[in-house]
Amino acid sequence: MNAQSEPAEPEPDAPARPPLVRELLLVAGLFLVYKFGRQLATGHTAEAFRNARHVWDWERVLRLPDEGTVQSLLLHGDTLVHVANTYYAFVHFPATLAFLVWLYLRRPAHYVWARRVLAAVTGAALVLHLLFPLAPPRMLGATGLIDTARLFGPSVYGPPRTDTLSNQFAAMPSLHFGWALMLAIGLIVATRTRWRWLWLLHPLVTLLVIVGTANHYWLDVIAATALLGLALAVLRLPRPRQRPRCGLPHRRSEVRRRSSAERPELVGAGR
Repeated sequence: MNAQSEPAEPEPDAPARPPLVRELLLVAGLFLVYKFGRQLATGHTAEAFRNARHVWDWERVLRLPDEGTVQSLLLHGDTLVHVANTYYAFVHFPATLAFLVWLYLRRPAHYVWARRVLAAVTGAALVLHLLFPLAPPRMLGATGLIDTARLFGPSVYGPPRTDTLSNQFAAMPSLHFGWALMLAIGLIVATRTRWRWLWLLHPLVTLLVIVGTANHYWLDVIAATALLGLALAVLRLPRPRQRPRCGLPHRRSEVRRRSSAERPELVGAGR
C-alpha cells in the first residue's frame, strides 16, 4: 500500500460540547439562585451603611485613589457621563452572555472552564454579600459623590426601599468587574490573534465606569480580583490530549533491527 492510498490518521478527539438544553437550564438556575440570594441580603440597611463608612475609612488609610477623581473626569460633559451610565446598565449581562455563547459554539472546553469559574466567583460573591452588606459610594454622603445614573440617566435602579429586582447593598465584591475581567482572560486564552490583548480594554473601561458612576469602591474591585484569582488557581483549564506521532520511533527501531538481521556477516573479519 503506497502513501497515497494509506488512510489518514484520525484527528485527536475534540472536546464534547455540553447538551444545549442542560446548559440553558443550568445557567438559568444559577441566575435564579443568585437573584434569590441577593434578596436574602436585603433589609440590612443600617449594617450596609456602617460597613460603607468602614470601607471608605480603610481606603483612606491605605491611601487608595479618591473615587471622586474618576467621577470628575466623567462630569466634564453630559455625553460622557451618559455613555458611562449606559455602559454600566447595558453591557454587563449581554457581554457576558455573548462571551459564553461564543465559547460554547467555538471552544467547548474553554466554555466549560469559563462557566465553572464564573459560577464559583458568583457563588463566593453571594456569600460575601450576605456576610458583608455594603452600601455603594453613591449612597454615602461622606464620599461627596453623586448618583450619576439618577441625575443623567439611564438608571437601572429604583429607590432601594421599593427595588425588588436587585440588592443595592451588595457592592462588595464588584461582579461587574469580576465578570469583565474573566471575559477578557477567557478570550485571550481561547484565541490566538495578536490583537487578543485588546480585550483587556473591557475590564479597564468597566473599572472606570463602576468607580466613576459611584457604584463601587476600589476595594470592591480588589475583592473581585482576589476571588477570580482564587477561582482560576483552583479551576484550571484542561489540557488537550496530545495525539501520538503514528508510532514513528517504534517503526524506525524495527526497521533497524530487520536491517541488522538481514545484513550478511563477513567471515574472518577482524582476525
